[in-house]
Amino acid sequence: MSTSLTVERSIHVERRGNGARKQLELGAAPLLLPPGRVPRVSRLMALALKFDAMVQAGEVMDYAELARLGRVTRARLSQIMSLVNLAPNIIEELLFLPKVESGRDPVILADLLPIAAEPNWARQRRRWKDWVRTRTS
Repeated sequence: MSTSLTVERSIHVERRGNGARKQLELGAAPLLLPPGRVPRVSRLMALALKFDAMVQAGEVMDYAELARLGRVTRARLSQIMSLVNLAPNIIEELLFLPKVESGRDPVILADLLPIAAEPNWARQRRRWKDWVRTRTS
């Protein structure tokens, strides 16, 4: 399934000056984004949910096809897809982690893989709480 999106917008560009240095002024005010960046693990979690939905809907045959399309190894895709095995409340926390304004991300994929490998959600939740407690203390 392929979708396309077309955005039309008029932009006024005005040239100033006659010398080598040119200034361009755009007619619209620049869009101000809040500071910081979305943590990588939040983006990976969203990607894993999207990929899982694509497989469930039959848009792609399996994870191997996703790996080929994304030009990543099947092992890497398996690591990312293991995030869908997390308990729903952990998934929600990961999706809504606060933006990182500087430095390293507080949570990385390697921290989550052992938790996601646990099939019991109650144990996952305990391990996640323990991990969060060790990071905040």
